[in-house]
Amino acid sequence: MKLITSRDNPRLKTIRRLALDSQAYRKLGLVWMEGDHLCRAALSRGVKPDLAVFSESIWQVSEFEWAQCAEEVWVVSDDLFSNLSALDSPSKMGFLMKLPTPPELDPRAATVVLDRLQDAGNVGAILRSASAFGFKQVVAIKGTAGLWSPKVLRAGMGAHFGMRLMESASVEDIQGFQVPLLGTDVHEGPFLHELIQQSKLPSRCAWVMGHEGQGVSPELMALVAQKVRIAQPGGEESLNVATAAAICLHASATSG
Repeated sequence: MKLITSRDNPRLKTIRRLALDSQAYRKLGLVWMEGDHLCRAALSRGVKPDLAVFSESIWQVSEFEWAQCAEEVWVVSDDLFSNLSALDSPSKMGFLMKLPTPPELDPRAATVVLDRLQDAGNVGAILRSASAFGFKQVVAIKGTAGLWSPKVLRAGMGAHFGMRLMESASVEDIQGFQVPLLGTDVHEGPFLHELIQQSKLPSRCAWVMGHEGQGVSPELMALVAQKVRIAQPGGEESLNVATAAAICLHASATSG
């Protein structure tokens, strides 16, 4: 364990940049995750970070639990940790790790395709639903919020560490899929519950979830084998994309 006291420490400056800039992880090749839950999720999946940083107050009560969690362990004052964090209520611990190497795309895997989603909370929530319902591959089309950005990591609640995640994909990457592509549409296609009743909803497929305002792009929709609508008896015009994704992924996971 090392006690770090200087705000000018270069690695602490790097962590601060990663916490504040959603694109910094791509430039630096590093990921900063903050909070007990995220750190435990990473460890449970076999991740051993390069550096663990703890505030003094949490280290005093957790030293024996976390002493071997990383290659290096640093302790900083509570005030200094607060300076690292972008949260209103800093979590008092975090891990710094190398950005995982992107995997090869598996054209036969149950997949979620994210088409230019902008809201980090939506992206993280979809990753969490995908993991929960057995969709272990997520492919993000270029223009989607960064999958390893701090806000997406927090919203994903640890789902990242058990999934195959690909960023900056193109429509051409999707053309090679060997599972049917399904896409939600407000006006066209059968209702989801009808496909379930008719046993026509494939359990292994790729769901395409589109931009919050524009929906799925015409280029991607041209590849979709089945457009699907979600019944909304209450009369709302549309659903939040993360909510729609959860409904669709759960339906596929339980349709068999």
